[in-house]
Amino acid sequence: MKLLLNYLTIILSIFALQNFALAETNTLEKKPQNSQSEKIFPTNSQPQTPEEKLAEADRLYIAGEKAVAEKLYREVKEPFSEDIEVKVNRPQPVYEPTELPVTGQVYWEQAQEGLAKNRETQIFVSLELLVKEYPQFIPAHLQFAKALKTEEKTELALEVLNQAAGLYPNEPELIKATITALADEEKWLEASLSAQQFALLNPEHAQVNEFNQLAETYRKKFQSQLKSRLRRNAIANVVTGALGVALTGNPFAAMNAVQTTSMMLRGESRIGKNIAKSARKSLPMVEDEEILEYVNNMGIKLAEMTGRNEFEYNFYVVNDENLNAFALPGGQIFINLGAIMKTNSEAELAGLLAHELAHTVLSHGFKLMSEGSLVTSVVQYIPYAGGAASNLIVLNYSRKMERQADVLGTRILVSADYAADGVRNLMVTLNEGKEDIGILAWLSTHPETSERVRYLEELIVNNGYNRYAYEGVVYHGKMRSKAKALLVEKKKDFSEI
Repeated sequence: MKLLLNYLTIILSIFALQNFALAETNTLEKKPQNSQSEKIFPTNSQPQTPEEKLAEADRLYIAGEKAVAEKLYREVKEPFSEDIEVKVNRPQPVYEPTELPVTGQVYWEQAQEGLAKNRETQIFVSLELLVKEYPQFIPAHLQFAKALKTEEKTELALEVLNQAAGLYPNEPELIKATITALADEEKWLEASLSAQQFALLNPEHAQVNEFNQLAETYRKKFQSQLKSRLRRNAIANVVTGALGVALTGNPFAAMNAVQTTSMMLRGESRIGKNIAKSARKSLPMVEDEEILEYVNNMGIKLAEMTGRNEFEYNFYVVNDENLNAFALPGGQIFINLGAIMKTNSEAELAGLLAHELAHTVLSHGFKLMSEGSLVTSVVQYIPYAGGAASNLIVLNYSRKMERQADVLGTRILVSADYAADGVRNLMVTLNEGKEDIGILAWLSTHPETSERVRYLEELIVNNGYNRYAYEGVVYHGKMRSKAKALLVEKKKDFSEI
């Protein structure tokens, strides 16, 4: 009997241990292994709401079950307009004329005959028809751009190559031709970034080292060109400043211009850090460690995809309720707390960060300072130079610069394995909240939102980018709640003053 009781005790102990282990396993499953895998509904239930479906899709995506995740993403995310979606079935690139339909082969033969006999009309008509009707034929784009360049129509040649590269961004011959065309125009930074982006998006390509080398070569040429331009500006500012002192007796304008030019000669990183230091003193900064860690981890992940490793990237959060952000030279990025609160997912917030990172890696802010009036630019950037802190929020980028930042930002987002429509969805969110004064200010120098949504949808579809990738809704939801609480606390503090 005693032996039987011992056996029963052992069996009950084993059963209890199994239950305890099972309970621990279930508990661990409900805890986030990282910020990206947290669940918002019980393990044994099926996701019903859009939020639950996105959360479950994110979990599956992180776990590598991407086909199942895509099915859930598709259930929630609305398709793009039909005329854009059909473009997803564009043909594969071809290089041999024999791979074309008969009509395409005739166009090519006519173009070659025109080239041999120097018949300009025949050349351009044939090639234009060929790239329009059979864009998959890569040699036609190359030949068309070459013919335009021969006629000194360099801008049109670049446009042809850029459009082709937009359709087929992974074709090295197209990208090389684009890089060469940019270099011929001494657009060194654009050439460098084109090479760098190809290398980033095609890390296993046999020519990746060649593209990395091209990126480095043209980056050095850009830096040398910029230093030369700044030295010329410094001399001009000394002369102009001296005249200003003689006429007005005011020495401060000359001092600002000369000192700022001197600082700019030290490089983008130095001036960006100096401006950021001043901005942090002038703006209400967030100090919450969890919020800062969330933004910083996301920002560093995206920055690693840009290819400009010479910058020391820093990400700051401003305690302001508007959905806004700005980028300073050299990798200094500021976003408002309102950007966390008003975006719908991590991918959308990452889209905002990627857009601002694109501005900084494309040296847009630095170009504004080096090519325009230095004194005016300094006032726009630095509060202690005469502008209010709010002047930091809206930088006077051209529409071309904004489009470049949208496109490169989307590519950065894709490289970091976020849903490709993060920037596009950000534009929709901005449009929905445009009654907000801060958002109106942000949009004032930007292209129309509907236009941006359209060309970003075309970019995603034409390049086959995956919009059914990681969204990040659960942890972002937690950060949204925390951001809202911090903003409420700020208002409470102000009301007590």
